[in-house]
Amino acid sequence: MQFHLSREDKIFNWINIVVVGIITLLILYPLLFVVFASLSDPRQIFDNALLLWPRGFTLEGYKRVFDNPDIWMGFKNAVIYTVLGTAVNVIMTTLAAYPLSRRDFRGRNVITILFTFTMFFSGGLIPTYLVNQHLGIINTMWVMILPGAVSVYNMIIMRTYFQQNIPLELEESAFIDGATDMQLLLKVVLPLSTPIIAVMMMFYGVGRWNGYFDAMIYLSDRELFPLQLILREILVQNQMGDAANQAMMNSNQSEVNMIKQSIKYAVVVVSSIPVLIFYPIVSKYFEKGIMIGAIKG
Repeated sequence: MQFHLSREDKIFNWINIVVVGIITLLILYPLLFVVFASLSDPRQIFDNALLLWPRGFTLEGYKRVFDNPDIWMGFKNAVIYTVLGTAVNVIMTTLAAYPLSRRDFRGRNVITILFTFTMFFSGGLIPTYLVNQHLGIINTMWVMILPGAVSVYNMIIMRTYFQQNIPLELEESAFIDGATDMQLLLKVVLPLSTPIIAVMMMFYGVGRWNGYFDAMIYLSDRELFPLQLILREILVQNQMGDAANQAMMNSNQSEVNMIKQSIKYAVVVVSSIPVLIFYPIVSKYFEKGIMIGAIKG
C-alpha cells in the first residue's frame, strides 16, 4: 500500500529536514573545528575564523603531545581510574538495585526513599573531604575510585529494569530448583540484563574518564594526576609541564604560543578518542537499556 503525501505534508517534512540539518551542523561543527584545528598550522587558524578543513596540514601538535611524558602519565592514570572505578560502580549499583527490585524484600520502599534523599541533600565538600581524610585515602588512587561508588539515579534505573524484565516466575522456578539468591543473581538475572549493564558502564565510564574535580581537590602528587587534570593545566592554566616547557625553551615566544595552541587542540582530540571508541561498542544496548529502565519508577 502506497501513501501519497499532501503538498502541506511534503513542505512540513522539508522544513523538518532543513531545521534538523542546521541543528546537526551547529552541534557537529565545534567538534570538527577542534579536529581540523589540531591538524592545521596554528598561524592559519587565526587567519581563518571559519575552519572547514585543515589548513597547512601538520602533525606537530600530536608529535608534541606524544612526546610529553605528562600526557602519557595522565592517560595511564585515567585508564586505571576509569576501569577500576567503573567496575566498582557497576558491581555496587547491581548489589543495591537487585535487592530493591525483589517484591519479597521487606522495607525496600523505605530504603529506596533513604537512597533518594541523598540525591537532594548531601553533607557537602568539606565533610566529604574529612571523611576521606579519616579513611586515609587522600592523595591515593583509591580516592578516585571508592567515593561515589553508587549513583542513586543509575541505581533506580537498574532497579526498574530488573522489576520489568526479570519474570517473577523465573525467580520462583530457580528457587524451586534449589538456587540461592546469589546464584539467581549471577546465573539468571545478570545474563538477562546485558542492556542495562552496558548502559551503566557507559554512564559511569564516561563520567570517570571526564572527571577532574575530585582529582583537583584530593590529589597533590602529580604522578597520580589523571589525563583530564593535565588537560586542564594545558587549556586553562596554559601550563605544558616541565618536560614540554624545556623542549620549547629554544623557540621564540611567538612560536611557543603557536605550538601551545596546536597542542591544546591535539590533546582534546587525544583525550576524546577512548570515549569515541567505547560508545559504538555499547550503542546497540544503549537505547533499549535506558528506555526500559526509565519507563516506570
